[in-house]
Amino acid sequence: MPQTTALTNIAALVTNDPAQGDGSPLGLIENAALVVEDGQVAWVGPTEKAPPADKAHDAGGRAAIPGFVDSHSHLLYAGDRTQEFNARMSGRPYTAGGIRTTVQATREASDEALAATLDAHLREMYAQGTTTLETKSGYGLSPEHEARALRVAALSGVDEVTYLGAHVVPPEYAHDPDAYTALVAGPMLRACAPHARWVDVFCEEGAFDEEQCRTILTAGREAGLIPRVHANQLSYGPGVRLAVELDAASADHCTHLTDEDVDALAHGSTVATLLPGCEFSTRAVYPDARRLLDAGVTVALSTDCNPGSSYTSSMPFCLAIAVREMNMTPDEALWSATAGGARALRRTDVGRLTPGCRADVALLDAPSHVHLSYRPGVPLVSEVWREGVRVA
Repeated sequence: MPQTTALTNIAALVTNDPAQGDGSPLGLIENAALVVEDGQVAWVGPTEKAPPADKAHDAGGRAAIPGFVDSHSHLLYAGDRTQEFNARMSGRPYTAGGIRTTVQATREASDEALAATLDAHLREMYAQGTTTLETKSGYGLSPEHEARALRVAALSGVDEVTYLGAHVVPPEYAHDPDAYTALVAGPMLRACAPHARWVDVFCEEGAFDEEQCRTILTAGREAGLIPRVHANQLSYGPGVRLAVELDAASADHCTHLTDEDVDALAHGSTVATLLPGCEFSTRAVYPDARRLLDAGVTVALSTDCNPGSSYTSSMPFCLAIAVREMNMTPDEALWSATAGGARALRRTDVGRLTPGCRADVALLDAPSHVHLSYRPGVPLVSEVWREGVRVA
């Protein structure tokens, strides 16, 4: 029989299950314990009521939260964009190519180099409390290089892998974007679909227009992939409403929204994934999470970790920004960074700590989850358990 492990002496346990604890969306239990069996949560409740277990682990009066669910990242790349960031922060023009610079470096990199970069970022994420994450292709932009990136991700053990052939139009198709759209929706999709669960598009002026995105997402859905959309990041546009129309799992960025966009999200199942690290790193306007939450929209928070516009792997950092700059409460930000991310990935087994869920736990060197936004920049995550095993 599998052994059981009890985590005891937890000052405050966030379950994200209103049926547990105090009845709030966070399902908070004070002076709590959690029992793990076979990689899953078997029991949660007050420490004094904990059932016997084969092993015990004293949490030392620390808070425990579900592992963060980072539902949007771009970790399959090579190269460096430090000069671009330095120029942007110094007010100097920079014309070296942005995403296309990363595409060139990624195409030239070996499989081993791509895997090493990905592995380094995974270790960073685990150490900061992330236990479930999604990552995308999008820096290969050819059938060969996109499929290769997705294979590397699948072999690394990444939870959720997304095909993003429609990131930007590569230089070789600059004068015929419709031909590139046909490639993304045809031969490239056929090469990539076996290695991915999701299909994504960058629906934005300068990237792909509404009809190009609809073509690619529809083809992806017919190939068995589930749509996601980079939507309304740089300007008002059709991305959010297209995401809702196609029942995409998430519309990501959601920075520039009309009332119609908010209403569409509120009446659909598409999650609005907000990426505050991107606005922080580009000095752009932050999305208004309060507007979305008050309308009843499901909100997720994610890092958007990528080498150009949001080079952070820290969910606690993004959570603190969301509270300070995006009108979220500490409770709402934590829920969005855990249960909200799980919704964006259509997962019910992560983002919560309730019986039957995956035993993904982050212990904080603090008595309450509120310290994540109260003490920004402080490395509060002291222990991380993934599927009932300590990984950091």
